[in-house]
Amino acid sequence: MTALEPRDADVPRLIEDVDAPAPVEPVLPEGILGRTHRALSIGIVSVVFLIAFEATAVGTAMPVAARELDGIALYAFAFSAYFTTSLFAMVLSGQWADRRGPLAPLAAGISAFGAGLLLSGTAGSMWMFIAGRAVQGLGGGLVIVALYVVISRAYPEHLRPSILAAFAASWVIPSVVGPLAAGSVTEHLGWRWVFIGIPVLVVFPLALALPEIRRMASGPADPAAPVEAYDRRRILLALAISLGAALLQYAGQERNWLALLPAAAGAALLVPAVRGLLPPGTGRAARGLPAVVLLRGVAAGSFIAAESFVPLMLVTQRGLSPTLAGLSLAAGGGTWALGSYVQSRPRLEQHREPLMVGAMVLVALSIAAAPAVLITSVPVWTVAVAWAFGCFGMGVVIASTSVLLLKLSAPEEAGANSAALQISDGLSNVLLLAAGGAAFAALGGGALDAAHEAAKTAASTSHPAAFAVVFFPMAAVALAGAWVAGRVRANA
Repeated sequence: MTALEPRDADVPRLIEDVDAPAPVEPVLPEGILGRTHRALSIGIVSVVFLIAFEATAVGTAMPVAARELDGIALYAFAFSAYFTTSLFAMVLSGQWADRRGPLAPLAAGISAFGAGLLLSGTAGSMWMFIAGRAVQGLGGGLVIVALYVVISRAYPEHLRPSILAAFAASWVIPSVVGPLAAGSVTEHLGWRWVFIGIPVLVVFPLALALPEIRRMASGPADPAAPVEAYDRRRILLALAISLGAALLQYAGQERNWLALLPAAAGAALLVPAVRGLLPPGTGRAARGLPAVVLLRGVAAGSFIAAESFVPLMLVTQRGLSPTLAGLSLAAGGGTWALGSYVQSRPRLEQHREPLMVGAMVLVALSIAAAPAVLITSVPVWTVAVAWAFGCFGMGVVIASTSVLLLKLSAPEEAGANSAALQISDGLSNVLLLAAGGAAFAALGGGALDAAHEAAKTAASTSHPAAFAVVFFPMAAVALAGAWVAGRVRANA
């Protein structure tokens, strides 16, 4: 027998090998653009893209609109009206989506968002313009919470970081193109076309997203369970938090003793409303969901409040044009998306908590570094570099808090908890911005409008110390967020 001839003991094995079926290659799981989720992903990301474009474009056209409507004195209310109604709509959307599914609140929200834009775009007076912004805020609040519920129901847990990263990426192009496009349209066609033109773009994402949401995420989370009645107490608390926030914002703009009255009334409304709408233990950063909700507010509030003063600082202290000052923040859209992408990598899931801690430290350092441009020998591009790093940290934290919130929420609680996350985000924005604006004005910063119209009026009165008293406290708040980030895991 030669070495090439099989031994008898090998014959059965060889026959078995011949008869055995070929090994089946494992099927790789689909991504967010796989066949199952492709249309839904494109549709809801397109919705976020339009919201991002609206936020950047409308902010550019707003000063011209207020001037032509003789409403500069009411300018701040065009922003606070949106914020106030969106807070209420967030709570309503959470209850609506938990009980009936996200399809109806999302459709209603997009419709209200478009109707508000049309109302503002055709307004003949500033008060009508503000009414349009209030309607738009209702739509925005309904949409953002409903989208989170769609993600919780339609996407498995391993795909949620990726779709949230796509949400962040959808802000990149609008952050650069939005101000330039809106400025060109405003200059050549008029500011009204900025508001009227955006609703037309809603048709495409609606045609894609709504049928897929109906198929994959409609109805209550548990169809067999009885549908609970709406929680009227939470709806009343939502009204209280909206009114309280509006009163505090108004008081922050009025620098006189009489402003203490609306401030006290606003605080009296806010405290019980916040305690009733946010998870128990949020105020003390209890581990798990309460810390996640608190971190969202700390991160968003400190960063957005500081960012609001960056263009004003560059215009009044370093002589940049408003367009160049606004574009100095454009790179942040790309790094924000990069941070959101980094947190979505599966191999980093087990390191999410230390990643968030490091990201908040990065945010704090970027806020503290930005006022270095108040020293004339420091290159003006320093603030753009610092802000790009801060946006990277924010991309990590904002997407991670969304991922953790959905992970820690039962399906039937996704709407209420998503509303709590957005309330923490929005409320901290207005409170910290009001505090920063009051400190800025107290140190000679001049009158601060809610947007960059202040860049024109405050140029002769602003002072470097007024900016420092905004940025350094916000950096301290962000640094405190690093401690909160260390408490986001419930089993730590």
